[in-house]
Amino acid sequence: MITNQSNYAVCFGEVLWDIFPSGSRAGGAPFNVAYNLFKMGIDTKMLSRIGNDQLGHQLLNQIEDWGITTDFIQIDQEKATGTVLADFDEHGEAKYDIVQEVAWDYIRTLPEHKELIQHSEAFVFGSLVTRSETSQNTLLELLEYSKFRVFDVNFRPPFINFEFIKKLLHKADLVKMNKAELRTILEYLGEDYIDEDTSIRHIQTYFNLNEIVLTKGSKGARYFVGDTAYNFPAVHIEIADTVGSGDSFLAGFLSKRILGKSPEEIMKQATALGAFITSKSGACPDYTYEDFKAFSEENSCKTS
Repeated sequence: MITNQSNYAVCFGEVLWDIFPSGSRAGGAPFNVAYNLFKMGIDTKMLSRIGNDQLGHQLLNQIEDWGITTDFIQIDQEKATGTVLADFDEHGEAKYDIVQEVAWDYIRTLPEHKELIQHSEAFVFGSLVTRSETSQNTLLELLEYSKFRVFDVNFRPPFINFEFIKKLLHKADLVKMNKAELRTILEYLGEDYIDEDTSIRHIQTYFNLNEIVLTKGSKGARYFVGDTAYNFPAVHIEIADTVGSGDSFLAGFLSKRILGKSPEEIMKQATALGAFITSKSGACPDYTYEDFKAFSEENSCKTS
């Protein structure tokens, strides 16, 4: 039973191993959000599926060692644990080869999920998990239980079914996207990109969306709430790699949004956590909240 708990979030979708030349790391965009939300002090439930194999057992052990509950990670007796073959280009940008037909493509709805989602402060999901019919149908069912649906667009070609993306955009309460994803959505809608404000307003109107977050890397981020747009600069840091930078940004954002903080507090936390993780290797580096706070205070003036 999920009762007498407050301020927890549910992250739905892929949990997997990112296999880099330097070694393997636990990952998957929704899990990266869950990990960093947990580090920010928000109780987080990861709803996913892994295989009954060595990689799956190692993944469960890793997540449990971090202190995150694995109660809602299903075990598949046939499909393998998800893996991604990852590498970096000369700019530190990650490139991914996402293995298909794995356990997280087959996430099932269970009786306890309704109460889990209903009592959560946020239900976070992306677009990659919708590449399979089973997980797609599960997501559609779970969305009906949520009071605050957070869509992290996170396009990963060739796994883009725009007709289904449109359904998710219509159902979302808040959408996070980057500049490239904004242009892609406009293209699918048959619209030309004019400028950020015009483009975001068009998407807000088309999908009846009140809140959109637009991330722009070193150029900062913007938070659109109704007719108001808040602009926030990026924090100057030395980039280790960009794996999970958008996911950690979203985790920082939600850690304050869930608590009802002001747009300024929300975005300060988001940009600081995004920069902090980008200054380290991997999306889920080992750190404490105190480490993050020290970084945030030290770098509070290093904006552009």
